[in-house]
Amino acid sequence: MKTTRRLILGAGLGSLALGRGALAQGAAGPIRIATAGPMTGQYAAFGTQMREGANQAVTDINAAGGVLGRQLALEIGDDACDPRQAVSVANQLAGRRVAFVAGHFCSGSSIPARDVYAEEGVLQISPASTNPRFTDEGKWNTFRVCGRDDQQGQVAGRHILQNFRNRRVAILHDNSAYGKGLADETKKAMNAGGMQEVMYAAYTPGERDYNALVSRMKAANIDVIYLGGYHTEGGLIIRQAREQGMNVTLIGGDALVTNEFWQIAGPAGEGTLMTFSSDPRRRPSAAEVVARFRARNVDPEGYVLYTYAAIQIFAEAARRTNTVDARRLAAALKAQGPWQTVLGPISFDQKGDVTVPDYVFYIWRNGSYAEIS
Repeated sequence: MKTTRRLILGAGLGSLALGRGALAQGAAGPIRIATAGPMTGQYAAFGTQMREGANQAVTDINAAGGVLGRQLALEIGDDACDPRQAVSVANQLAGRRVAFVAGHFCSGSSIPARDVYAEEGVLQISPASTNPRFTDEGKWNTFRVCGRDDQQGQVAGRHILQNFRNRRVAILHDNSAYGKGLADETKKAMNAGGMQEVMYAAYTPGERDYNALVSRMKAANIDVIYLGGYHTEGGLIIRQAREQGMNVTLIGGDALVTNEFWQIAGPAGEGTLMTFSSDPRRRPSAAEVVARFRARNVDPEGYVLYTYAAIQIFAEAARRTNTVDARRLAAALKAQGPWQTVLGPISFDQKGDVTVPDYVFYIWRNGSYAEIS
């Protein structure tokens, strides 16, 4: 994947002084936590979402007295959605003695980072990594507050079966853990329902010209593109398809949940469909926090509130167990619950997955997206 290969943001892994609360702590000092994701590179829009959510969560928790009488100090790790860079970030965060990481974003980063955190005794809750391997491989420290590709793919596959059964479908993926995993799960659900795709192909992320791929789809008379990948390539592919005169519907997953998709696709993105959990901004449990974001002119879209919720869960688990020991926290997360968050109550199964995922469909109209009722 062609991503910016910078190990850590200039702000680095230094503590972010949130409200200068850390300066007035007791002798024990602050509790270091982190968020890690693509703070630079082509998927930096999602890193921005994570950083916004983490900053607000830490600010709010510290204003309410912190955790166990101590303030939280936030570290930022930049993996640029690159697996090798994610391992470097994970090792550096572990070296900084963080107790907890809300991250990473891309499954291809979360999975190798997870192994570092497990060995180093760090609790990990991903706001966004949906590949089943992330929790299926049995690491004691690994959780997520989002759903899984096999759940999301089932929803997408059923929707295609119900609404596009007689259409010619191309399934595309970017060969990432997230993109290929989601595409394959959607394909599996379609095929189980008796529908066969016309075309199944990989594309190279990070390029600017997908016209050769679009020409292949045009020659195959494709009506529907299912994209297992990210908004940058999705926006370019649908725009270039429209430029070639294709009347095609683009369907994707939760990686299209960013306003940057429309900035890339423009009007060509009209009618694009995507799966994501029901809009967290509209949930009663999020109302006060959403108001605080909007007072700062921040739209808490996408994974902003998921990152906020991950940090809420860490803080509440620490309060309930009276410790920040990662193994004790992990055991409590699986045994206790539900955990009250901006997303509503969350409980985890023994793998670290949420017990009640709720994928629904959204549509892009006139430059914004909304849940399909």
